[in-house]
Amino acid sequence: MFTLKEREHLRSELLARAASDKRISGTAITGSGAESREDRWSDIDLAFGVRDAGEVSNVLSDWTRHMYDRHLALHHVDVHSGAWIYRVFLLSNTLQVDLAFAPAAEFRALAPTFRLMSGEAKEPQYVQPPPADTIIGMGWLYALHARSSVARGNVWQAEYMISGIRDSALALACSRHGLPAVHGRGMDLLPKEITVQFESSLVRQLDAAELSRCFKVVIQGLLSEIRSVDEELAGRLQEALTLLAA
Repeated sequence: MFTLKEREHLRSELLARAASDKRISGTAITGSGAESREDRWSDIDLAFGVRDAGEVSNVLSDWTRHMYDRHLALHHVDVHSGAWIYRVFLLSNTLQVDLAFAPAAEFRALAPTFRLMSGEAKEPQYVQPPPADTIIGMGWLYALHARSSVARGNVWQAEYMISGIRDSALALACSRHGLPAVHGRGMDLLPKEITVQFESSLVRQLDAAELSRCFKVVIQGLLSEIRSVDEELAGRLQEALTLLAA
């Protein structure tokens, strides 16, 4: 397990390396580190602007080699979002290091958690949370597949779909309360009266009776959240969603 000192030392080293890389137009700390609210488990989140858009691939390759050769990374995975590439590394001490790269023309704050450390960035352009209609649509889509999974006896798939319904409902609640609605980041900040209605929707054993019970509970929770956002839509969906779980 990494120590806080190790994490801070590595972040300082990476920032210093970025300052000496003439291809880098700007460097920022992102995530919880940008707001000084890290805890024992926080990872390192850094973002880099690249002066020449055609050089992004070369810069990314060089930094990847550095992470493996100097910091003994075990593996990495890429997440793409528009012009941004987020390369996420796992180190042997279990520290996660997220290095994001974007052409200088696209290098900007995409969320309030962005602290420019060197160079320059374009005007902030915050990414909007998923619209309520999209979250609701994913909720009933998971519900359709939960029904067929239970009926077919596909217990693991059924559990996955029921969890998807619950995640959609809680994401809708997060969005409604102005909390982060993706990756469960805002769920633990929701009022207890919202989360408590979903506690009994957790699948405790993989059999048809338990899956059906949880399905009914989570559908009522989803409908409750839809009703809080759009009562008319909840009215239109109620009969169909209730029928699915029946």
